[in-house]
Amino acid sequence: MDIVFAGTPDVAVPALEALAGSEHRIRAVLTRPDAPVGRKRVLTPSPVKTRALELGLDVIEADRLRGDVIAELRALEVDAVAVVAFGAIAGPAALATARLGWFNLHFSLLPAYRGAAPVQRALIDGARRSGVSVFRIDEGMDTGPVLRRLELDLDHPDVAAALDDYARRGAPELVAAMNDLAAGTAVETPQTGAASHAEKITVADAHLDLASPAARVIDRARGTSPAPGPWVEFGGKRTKLFGLAAPPDGIDAAGEAPVGTLTSWNKTPVLRCGDGWVTVAEIQPFGKPRMAAADFLRGHGDITFDPHQEA
Repeated sequence: MDIVFAGTPDVAVPALEALAGSEHRIRAVLTRPDAPVGRKRVLTPSPVKTRALELGLDVIEADRLRGDVIAELRALEVDAVAVVAFGAIAGPAALATARLGWFNLHFSLLPAYRGAAPVQRALIDGARRSGVSVFRIDEGMDTGPVLRRLELDLDHPDVAAALDDYARRGAPELVAAMNDLAAGTAVETPQTGAASHAEKITVADAHLDLASPAARVIDRARGTSPAPGPWVEFGGKRTKLFGLAAPPDGIDAAGEAPVGTLTSWNKTPVLRCGDGWVTVAEIQPFGKPRMAAADFLRGHGDITFDPHQEA
C-alpha cells in the first residue's frame, strides 16, 4: 500500500523503521514542527523527522491537521495513514484523506488506558501486564475498533524502559495490520470491557506520598521516571529520587525511623515509607545534577523528607 506515517517522539521511530523496511511505500512522514529543547531552547527536529530524513523520506511538518496540511495529505492519495504518538487530533477532514483510514499503534490493551499516558498510568496503578493495540482512529478518544493486540509484561524499572520495549515490540504489530489491510483480511473488533483513561502526567502526579505503602511509592516512582521525575520536599524545595526499588531479600533496616527518613543501612541508601523501606539509587537536589544517593548521604548524613502528599 501507499501510506503516510505520522509520529513525533523516539517511541515512534521503531515503527517508522519497520514500515520503511516493509513492502509498503511511505509517501511522506507527518511530524510535529521543530521545537525548542533544553535550557538554551535550541530549535530541534523531532526524532521521527531526523530518522525520516536519514531514510530519504519526504517530511510534512504540522502541529494541527487542517488547511494546507489536509490538502497535502489529500493530494498524496494514499491507502492508509499509520500513526504512533503524532501528538495532534485527526478530525473528520484528516481521516478522510486516506482510502482505508488512519490506524494507530497505542501502548495499552484497549479500552484500558485510553489517552496520552497509558504506560505511565499503568505503572502508577501497579499493573504488571499491559500491551499494545493497533486500532482504527475514529472521532472518539482511542475508541475505534482493534485490528491487532499483543499482551506484554509490564515489569520495567521506569517509563523509559517500558516505552522502549513496547515501541520495539509494537512495531511489527503495526506492520502486520498494514499487511492485513493490503490483503483485505483485516478483522476489526469493537472494543469491549471497562474503559479507563490515561491523562497526561503532571508534576503533581510525580509527588511521592511517603506515608503510602512502599509498593505504591515504588509504582508511582516507576510511572514518573525519568520525567517529570518522582519528587519529595526537603527544605521547602523539590528533591527528585530515582531508582526506587524493594530491598533485596535479607535486608532488614532494623529499628524505627520516621516516615520519610533517608538513611544508609549496610552501605545501601534506604527510604522509610508507610509500611517499610525502599532502596534509592539516585537523588537530585533542587537546582543540582543527579548523583548517587550513597554519595549524597556521605555528604549530608541522614535526612527526613516531608512524607505527606499535597492535597
